Amino acid sequence: MDDMLKEFVVEALDLATNVEEHLLSLERNPGDMNTLNAVFRSFHTIKGGAGFMNLSAMVSACHLTENLFDALRTGQVAVTPEAIEAALEASGFVADQLTALNNGVPPEQLSTMPKALEAMLTDAIESKGVSKKAAAPATPQVAATAPEPVAVSTSTPSANNTDGVDWEAYYRAVTPAGTLPEPVATAVATAPKAPSAKEEHEAVKSSLSSTDVKHTAPAKEESIRIDAVKLNVLLEVAGESVQAANQAAVLLEKLSQFKFDGQAAPLMAALTETLTRASRYSTELQRATLATRMQPVGRLFQKFPRLVRELARDLGKEVDLNIEGAETEVDRVVVDSLYDPLVHMLRNALDHGIETAEERLASNKTARSTISLKAWQEASSVMIEVSDDGKGMDAQRLRDKAISKGLINAHDARTDDEAFQLVFLPGFSTKEVASSVSGRGVGMDVVKTAVERHRGAIRISSELGKGTTFLIRLPIELSIVPTMLVRTDGASLALPMATVQRVVELPETFESVGGQPVLRDLGRPLPVKSLGKVLGYMPSSERVGIVIAAPNPYILSVDSVDGTADLVIKPLTCISTPGITGTARSAEGELVLVTSLSFLIDGCKVREMMTA
Repeated sequence: MDDMLKEFVVEALDLATNVEEHLLSLERNPGDMNTLNAVFRSFHTIKGGAGFMNLSAMVSACHLTENLFDALRTGQVAVTPEAIEAALEASGFVADQLTALNNGVPPEQLSTMPKALEAMLTDAIESKGVSKKAAAPATPQVAATAPEPVAVSTSTPSANNTDGVDWEAYYRAVTPAGTLPEPVATAVATAPKAPSAKEEHEAVKSSLSSTDVKHTAPAKEESIRIDAVKLNVLLEVAGESVQAANQAAVLLEKLSQFKFDGQAAPLMAALTETLTRASRYSTELQRATLATRMQPVGRLFQKFPRLVRELARDLGKEVDLNIEGAETEVDRVVVDSLYDPLVHMLRNALDHGIETAEERLASNKTARSTISLKAWQEASSVMIEVSDDGKGMDAQRLRDKAISKGLINAHDARTDDEAFQLVFLPGFSTKEVASSVSGRGVGMDVVKTAVERHRGAIRISSELGKGTTFLIRLPIELSIVPTMLVRTDGASLALPMATVQRVVELPETFESVGGQPVLRDLGRPLPVKSLGKVLGYMPSSERVGIVIAAPNPYILSVDSVDGTADLVIKPLTCISTPGITGTARSAEGELVLVTSLSFLIDGCKVREMMTA
């Protein structure tokens, strides 16, 4: 794909996504003229670029949709569900074509415009007596009786254009707004004389040389597009530079313990000042590079309203999707990887959680249900919540189902919180027969795997008859994680600061509840768990406790705490170790094992599930 086509595809994909969002908004507020005009402009812009790239199918779809919205915004056609449905189908077709181009499909191999889509758009245009001829640009006909004045736009194809392509319209579409004067509509009673090609050429030449154009400065570009691979390389180099600067600072601190006399003293002072400056600049470079990878989650969220609308329609349910916190920023990699998990969660909520209108009315609920998709920042994490006001989850039913499938034994998942986590087991489903939406026991397993791959955690809360909430916690930045460095059995480990509440001193003896050591913290009894024992290290004297923030708080015992550090994490790729998500280098150059966020939130449990 050449650079010009690639640039067009990127810009047009953004427009197509916004069009979809506008159409769903228009379905709720049919009289919103701003939205009508915005959709019209988007299709017009895409059509112009597609014509320039000789993408005929896309041009045809955009042209018909543009005609439809021209009729809608002028009041010739009412904003009906049929019109919105036709526009959504056209938007989907355009998006599919753009996605195919983005995936490397040559333009000449793209599919043609479906006849069904053409008929749907034509029917929508003609729905209120607006003829196809009136909606499509054509040369006005002379009526037998006294004709009404017909507005002829300057964008009407010239009679001399043998290929039938409206080149001037395409030219205007790819020219920055405000550069060319607006076309003047001329009222005529009979067919006007078509201008010659020479006259058109002179008109365009004259407009480009006008005073207004001369004094119109080109728009200043506020942003540029950079290949993601190049950005990742830059981030990795920036991280390594910070690590090298930190190691140099540690070496300098050790050197300062020696006495330097004579000419060595000013050299040491200069070296100290230089390394301090280098460390500050490398840290700023790293932060600035990280900022370039941050993107609002709204870029992801805006893809879901149409998905929910269509799936709800297929299932015969009435559902509204409420989105909050779309401006929350998170690492681009997280944004890209969350699409599939959120799709599974929304499909699960629609199929399992939301009742039909009749069932809701029988339960004294409104016939129309609500699914909420929220995002917000909490310390160094981003929180994403998917909640519904459906029927909730039955913990006992989940236990019985998992036991019957042989996924757990009768003594597992005793609490409701543990029972809710069973939905993430591979092969688990409460449906007896799989459908096109759910029932195969793979969707929620995919969700948990995807979240934990990015050092995140997911929790479920539910109330029978009230609804269910899925809460995802993810690090805002994937490459750098604020951690607390601890030691156990001589090994250095890092705990994500997102789970650390405070550090406490442990006594030599503990109270015991059910054979489990317990320590009172702020008046509440918390179980004490040995990090070394859980991870398989040799028993040691652990006298330092770290209170872990989890749904069921507990205290993690370690040998010592070495401080805090922002570590550059390298994921484990060749091996999989329970509880360990990656490695890093400390400022002293020592290898550090980074514990998993979900592992800590789950209470340091290493589960060995039964196989079916």
